[in-house]
Amino acid sequence: MDISSDKKLAIKNILNWYAKETGNKQFITLGGYAGTGKTTLIAILRKLLFKQDPKLKVAFAAFTGKAARVLKNYLKENDVLYKGDSIGTIHSLIYSVIENEQHEIIGWKNKEELKVDLIIIDEASMVDQKIWLDLLSYNIPILAVGDHGQLPPVNGQFNLMENPEIKLEEIHRQVADNPIIKLSIEARKYGRIKVGNYGKGVRKLSKNDPESQEIIENYLQQYNQDTLILCGYNNTRIKLNNYLRTLLGFESALPQAGDRVICLRNKQQKAIFNGMLGTLQRIVSQDENFYEVKILFDDEEQDFEGLAVKKQFGSTTSLNFGKELRALTLKAELFDFAYALTVHKAQGSQASRVILFEERFKQMSDLDWRRWLYTAVTRAEDELIILGD
Repeated sequence: MDISSDKKLAIKNILNWYAKETGNKQFITLGGYAGTGKTTLIAILRKLLFKQDPKLKVAFAAFTGKAARVLKNYLKENDVLYKGDSIGTIHSLIYSVIENEQHEIIGWKNKEELKVDLIIIDEASMVDQKIWLDLLSYNIPILAVGDHGQLPPVNGQFNLMENPEIKLEEIHRQVADNPIIKLSIEARKYGRIKVGNYGKGVRKLSKNDPESQEIIENYLQQYNQDTLILCGYNNTRIKLNNYLRTLLGFESALPQAGDRVICLRNKQQKAIFNGMLGTLQRIVSQDENFYEVKILFDDEEQDFEGLAVKKQFGSTTSLNFGKELRALTLKAELFDFAYALTVHKAQGSQASRVILFEERFKQMSDLDWRRWLYTAVTRAEDELIILGD
């Protein structure tokens, strides 16, 4: 494993914290931009901790199932998962199921205790205040690792990674020539990406070029589950969702089995969180307000079964507010179509191909815009197509 100078210093500081400071300082935060090698550092750190104490038990956790799976695969490849270690979602780490007499899951509750010595959270920029307080309640040392260049969590003002104590900013030499990494640096530093081709499958098109519309439509017609389509405005999102559903053969404007959906609100008791993506397995109209739905969320082991608010599908806003709507949302969950997403809702997701429509709100500060653009660019794993000025 390649160890850069800033990684060496970061590891030294983390080891010092764990050995000497956890009695007074329960957690420490490590921030790193895309390409700085955060996952590599986690692997190196785990190996060093094992050498110091082979009996040490570490719980690795991430906000989404996909992030947990990616981390697990990396740690396994580098042979740094040891006896007693665990890895999964934060939810599966700290919450346990509540079952009825028919052994059906009817809710989740906080586990009474965790038999681990250290918790390492990956993708910590996604963690909201409620989950963070639940994590802290176990009084176990926590290393929180995340990207401090990204947007904060979608709900509330809490931002764990706003100013991390330790920062990785040196780009790993193995990815320094990656065009997506290069564009992420442009976005983060300057908030602007110029029109042009940057490598295979990585390009920016001008929305003022008459040919760009046809090119974008060709990309949209290739949509599959390995594609994320991102934008800024909810009106744009709704138009794109309608267009893509038509392309995919959905004849009704109403949600159908097979539709891609996104969760719009946290509900710890149901093990669903804002931004989770999934596919409708079953949907039945219950009455004028609710659907009965079964949703298989990406990289999650258990299906969600419950009620969904009808009015939320295709709405320009999240129906969390207003007395009448509030009454509905107390009884059911909020889901919407997920072929196109706003960048704020896509924070926990990545895809092989990202199609980005640059859209800046007038009230956005330059810092907010740079974070928005950086977050959007770093959702792409292999291909990135941007349409903008």
